[in-house]
Amino acid sequence: MDDKNFETEAIRTQIERSQFLEHSSPLYLTSSFVFEDAEDMRASFAEEKERNIYSRFTNPNTSEFVAKICKMEGAEDGYAFATGMSAVFSTFAALLNSGDHIVSARSVFGSTHTLLTKFLPKWNITTSYFKVNEVDRIESLIQANTKMQSRLQTQQLIF
Repeated sequence: MDDKNFETEAIRTQIERSQFLEHSSPLYLTSSFVFEDAEDMRASFAEEKERNIYSRFTNPNTSEFVAKICKMEGAEDGYAFATGMSAVFSTFAALLNSGDHIVSARSVFGSTHTLLTKFLPKWNITTSYFKVNEVDRIESLIQANTKMQSRLQTQQLIF
C-alpha cells in the first residue's frame, strides 16, 4: 500500500454500508442474527455459508475492527479478543500440547504467571524461569520439547 494513503485506507476500511447509507458503521448490539429458514440456519452452522450467527463468534463490528488492524499491520488475518489475557490463553491453548515446555521471564505479567504455574501444569505443560537480568541463562533452559520462549531468536514461537 502506498504510504501516502495508508492512514486514509486504514480509517476508511469498514463493513459494507446498509440501505441507510450511514457515514460510519452502525453498532450491532445484538447477541444473535436471524435466519431465512431452517435450511439457512443448518447451512450457516455447518459453515457452508459465511455469515454472522452469534455475536460471541462473529459480529460485523468485530470483523471490521480485525480488518482495520490487519490493514494497519499488513497482516493477512487476525483475531479480536475481549481482554489481553484471553488472547494470551487462546494463543497458549492453540499452540501447546501436553508435554510441551515454555521458557519465561520470572517477572512476566501476574495473570500470565498464574496461567503458567496453576493452569498449564494441569495439562502437563511445564515452564522454566529466568530473571530478566540473567538472559544469558535462557539458552541453558531450552529443552527438546520447548515450544515457547521469551525473546530468543530461534524457529520456535517468541512471546
